[in-house]
Formats: sequence, C-alpha cells, structure tokens
Amino acid sequence: MLASLTAFAITSAARLLTGARALWLGCTARPVQRLYYANHSSHGDFVLLWASLPEELRRRTRPVAGADYWQRDTLRRYLINEVFNGVLVDRDRSIPDANPLQPMLDALGNGDSLILFPEGTRNLEEGLLPFKSGLFHLSNARPDIELIPVWIANLNRVMPKGRALPLPLLCTLSFGAPLEKIEGESKDAFLERARNALLAIAPEEV
Repeated sequence: MLASLTAFAITSAARLLTGARALWLGCTARPVQRLYYANHSSHGDFVLLWASLPEELRRRTRPVAGADYWQRDTLRRYLINEVFNGVLVDRDRSIPDANPLQPMLDALGNGDSLILFPEGTRNLEEGLLPFKSGLFHLSNARPDIELIPVWIANLNRVMPKGRALPLPLLCTLSFGAPLEKIEGESKDAFLERARNALLAIAPEEV
C-alpha cells in the first residue's frame, strides 16, 4: 500500500514539475511487451519515462538501473525495489563470470517490459554517445519484443546540475516506431541503426 502511494506521489510530482507530454509518434500506447530505449542526460530520466506511461503499461514496465547507485542507502533501495520494481545490473562486475544481462533476460522472460539507456551513462552534451552492446544482445535473445526509441527532451534543462528547484520548461517524451528486425545484421550496424532511429525523433536543435 505504501509503495503504491509513493509511486502515485512520484508520478504525479514528475508530471506536475516538468509538464511532461508523451508524444506517441510511431507507435501507440498498447499493452504489448517492449523494450523502451532512451537518451540519458539526468538521474530523473527513467522516473519521467516510467511516469509518462499509462498505468496499464507502467505496471509491467521496469527500469534498468545500476546496482552500485541504487543500493547505496535504505531509501534508494526501497524506491528501486518496492516502488519502481527496477531491474538492477552489476556494472562493477563483482562476479566476473556472471552474465550482466541475465537480470534483464529474466525480467523479459517473466513478461515484463524494460526501460533501458544504451549510452550506459549520463550524457551532458548534445547528441548521443555511442551505444553499449547490451541492446544488441537483448534484441538477439528476444527478437519477439518490440524495441521502441524514446527521446526525452528538456529534462536536463528543467533540473540542471546543482539547481535545487526546477525551471519552468516543458518536457516531451517522443515515442518512435518499433525498430525493424534485420536478419543477420552485425552488432555495429544494429547499434548505429538503433542510435539513428533515436536521433530521428529528437528535436531539431539536437
């Protein structure tokens, strides 16, 4: 009950503070299993994307997050585990032989959708950093799941680094068309195509 109330408070606050609008440009908000992949410029990115989904989709959509950040204290552990139902990945590779994608594959196997940031870290510059290979391997392992690019615009300007209060700017989340599957495509070609699909729905100033 407490987790549900906390989730409601966070999603309401996120939409109120950012004026977030979800623009379904190339797909519709239908309840199918998906992997939403987005640009990453702020710690609030996954919260805003998660909050922008209709409740039916949000219930089965889990953000992928770094265990090193979200396991630091009791509050973060509660939020990521109980409120957001996140999928934690071991970015430090504390068990060298473990497959870092396994928690995501397990979640997909359970029928969940995921929110992923393939740049791998926050990008405070314009444009996109090169994508990490995880998106390619997940797509190969589960070709039945839709890959949806999502461009998050203005969140880094609403809450710039070092500022305690948000600026009054409108955030938009543009949901693009599912990435087409191409049989036998190489990793590098796939990642470049996925990156271009995300850039294609970004505002013109990017």
